[in-house]
Amino acid sequence: MAHDKTHGEPIALTPSVPSRAERYDGWTVDKQVDFLRMLATTQNVAAAARSVGMGRQSAYKLRARLDDQPFGAAWRLALRNARDTLLDAAIERAVNGVEVPHYWKGELIGTSRRYDERLTTALLAGGALQRSTVHLGGPEREFSERGLPRLLDRIAHGPTEWCDLEDERDFAWGDPELDENQARNETLAEGYGEGE
Repeated sequence: MAHDKTHGEPIALTPSVPSRAERYDGWTVDKQVDFLRMLATTQNVAAAARSVGMGRQSAYKLRARLDDQPFGAAWRLALRNARDTLLDAAIERAVNGVEVPHYWKGELIGTSRRYDERLTTALLAGGALQRSTVHLGGPEREFSERGLPRLLDRIAHGPTEWCDLEDERDFAWGDPELDENQARNETLAEGYGEGE
């Protein structure tokens, strides 16, 4: 700590690094989290970036800078979740088909199932239905097991960069005692609500 020569008292030095909420490129923590949520929903980088008032190229630049940090992990997880959802839907359609209504003179007279494998065949041929086999390690693995919401919470409330693995496990899995207490309190609150 520096000392003021005139009064001999210590002067508090403030860091020159901008806070997480005041990034020079406009990507606040809230914008990052909202962008990632929209990316998981739309699977469209340009649309997700527009939804937070940013540009597509700016989003890719941010990912390039933070690819090996929580933001990059959340980007990958958002895209992987959507591929898994598509895979599940394609399997459901292939197994159960699509219900087709039949009308006569404007009245529904019955339904039938149509099985059309062209979509599934096209997805399989393109490799789109392959489940992700990426072997993750370190903090990214911890968060991928817990899901995107937990990782988004980590981005919103944790440091920009990964911490050591034990600290990241605490972020990813939470404090078991706190989770237990929260569950107990919710049970007690439900019990009080029933007696009224």
